[in-house]
Parts: sequence; structure tokens; C-alpha cells
Amino acid sequence: MSIINLTPAQLRKAADLQDKIAQLQSELTAIFGSESKAAPQAAKPAKKKGGMSAAGRAKVAAAQKARWAKIKAAKIKPAAVKAVVKAVVVAKPAKKKFTMSAAAKAKISAAAKARWAAKKAGQAKK
Repeated sequence: MSIINLTPAQLRKAADLQDKIAQLQSELTAIFGSESKAAPQAAKPAKKKGGMSAAGRAKVAAAQKARWAKIKAAKIKPAAVKAVVKAVVVAKPAKKKFTMSAAAKAKISAAAKARWAAKKAGQAKK
């Protein structure tokens, strides 16, 4: 139930209960004294944060920039690439295409026809 929907009488009763709870808490503390207090927990050691110092990050960044500069300097310009490709194409002799003789084609065709004829004959028996 929301506190907005409570009547004034209910609010007064709730305030009285809270006062009683506070009073009982103080009585318990007086009876038990320091015994009721929870034992202090040992402080947890601070968790070491992984990471790198600013100087270490600067060194890594400088090394990476140097690597990229080296890679970019080694790149070939597009015009030079075209010249290299043309040189490679001219330098390689064209491969000779394999052509099958008419006799070889006929032999393969006859073998395929014989396999199909045997398969069809086997199906007709069923």
C-alpha cells in the first residue's frame, strides 16, 4: 500500500510503531552492550587494477605508429602496380590448353552409353 493512500490515523500508528522499534533497539543495545555488535570485518586488500602507466602507453603507441609508417612507406603506388602486373603477364608464357582427341571422346561416350544401357536393363528386370 502506498503512503499516499494512508489515512492520518494509520500514519500516526505507523509513526508510533517506529518509535517503539527504536526504543526496543536501544534497550537491546543497553542489555548486550558491545556484544551485540558484529565483529569488525578484516579490511579486504585493495584489488590491483590491471593496466599500464601513461609512459608505457606512450611507448606502445609510438612503436605502433612506427610500424604503420614502415608499412605505408613500403606500399607500392597504383601506377607502379599496373606496370608490375603488365610485366608479369608478358613474362609468363600462356599455358597450353588440354584438348581431347575425337577418338578419346568416342571411347568415353561409348563407355557411358554401356553403363546406362546396363542400368536400364537392370531396372527393366525389377
